[in-house]
Amino acid sequence: MSSLMNVPALETGVIRLFAIDLPKDQIEDFKTPVHGADDAVTWPLKDALGAAFLDEDFVEVFPVEDLESFGLARYLMEGNDVPEDQIDAMRAQLAALKGYVLLVFSSAFSDTAQTLTPRAPLRHIGTFFSEGAPVKFEQLPSQSADPNSGVKPRKTPSDAAMSGRIATYALLFIFLFTALFIWIAA
Repeated sequence: MSSLMNVPALETGVIRLFAIDLPKDQIEDFKTPVHGADDAVTWPLKDALGAAFLDEDFVEVFPVEDLESFGLARYLMEGNDVPEDQIDAMRAQLAALKGYVLLVFSSAFSDTAQTLTPRAPLRHIGTFFSEGAPVKFEQLPSQSADPNSGVKPRKTPSDAAMSGRIATYALLFIFLFTALFIWIAA
C-alpha cells in the first residue's frame, strides 16, 4: 500500500526517511542510476519513490550499522539539524531499524512540485524538518555592497565659502546704499 506525499515547489529543510527492504546484494543495483545509450535513465530507487524528478546528489543510502556507535537519531540531529523533540517521538523506532535506509532531502527535488508515491521495497519511516543555520546579519564586506552607498551625505559649506557669501552680501549692500544715496542727492 502506498501513501501519497506532496512535495511543494521551493520546499526546503525537509528530510524524508525510508527503510529499504532489500537484501544487501541488491542495494547497489537499486540505488544506482543507469544511463542508457539513448539518454534514458533507469533508476529503481526513483521509480520506487514515485518521483517525477530526483537529483541523486541529495539522496543518501547507507546501512544503519555504519552509524552503530553514533546512532541514526544522533546523525539526524547533529548531522542534519533535526530538532531533538522530533527525534524523541521516534527514538525507539529509529533505534530498531536494521539494514539499509534512504534519506531524501528537499534539494533532491530541485524546486519541482510533485507527488511521491513510495512503494516496496521502500517503507516510509518518518518526515523531519530541519532547523537550518540561524540567519546572521553582519557588516557588509565593502561599501560598494551597501545599497545606500550611492547616497552621498550633504556637505556643509567650508569657511572660505561662507566668507565669500558674506563678502558678496556686503558688496550688494554697499552698491544698493550708494545707488540710493545718489538717487536721493539728485
